[in-house]
Amino acid sequence: MTDDAAFSAEDEEAARKLFAGACDFIWGSTTAENLPPETLNEIAFVGRSNAGKSSLVNAVTGRKSLARVSQTPGATRQINFFNLAGRLMLVDLPGYGFAKRSKTEANAWQEMIFAYLRRRSRLRRVLLLIDSRRGVMDSDEQVMELLDQAAVSYGLVLTKGDELKPAQRAGAIEAAAAKATGHTAALAEVQLTSAQTGDGIAALRTHLAALAE
Repeated sequence: MTDDAAFSAEDEEAARKLFAGACDFIWGSTTAENLPPETLNEIAFVGRSNAGKSSLVNAVTGRKSLARVSQTPGATRQINFFNLAGRLMLVDLPGYGFAKRSKTEANAWQEMIFAYLRRRSRLRRVLLLIDSRRGVMDSDEQVMELLDQAAVSYGLVLTKGDELKPAQRAGAIEAAAAKATGHTAALAEVQLTSAQTGDGIAALRTHLAALAE
């Protein structure tokens, strides 16, 4: 992600139009062996279970049910691919950090995700979603280390910003940014968003549109 000042009103409008276009589910992978062919630049969304990942994917694309929203942590068990207007592939990765999962399941998750990260030559960005109320947790840092190892550019996106008091928001951004500085593949900028109020969604769309075909 880059400085918002680098984008114009025209950029924001172009991004709005892009994300208002057709966005179709095209593939679901349960193992690294059945990933789809690479046809477009890819942006992947990943986050701790119940960090608000599905809600954010829906908000960014302006849909209500593109990505499944569930009250059950760990509901997403496969890698889901969505073709956005033939110009960008949005990739919804399974959530992590769900305490009730067995160690075997957790290891299988890591192996599948790491294989995806290492094999996709057209993966342009990973958005690591962090629950703004909780900040960067140990499980998040473990995933950040995984992303560093894979040498994949990623940015931290704080979710559920509407649940923070206005005075808490700057502190949440600063704390997450401080965590990012210790990781080689992390971008310095942290974005605060809310799927409920729409705060930060237009800016995030504009950042992502810059990575499209």
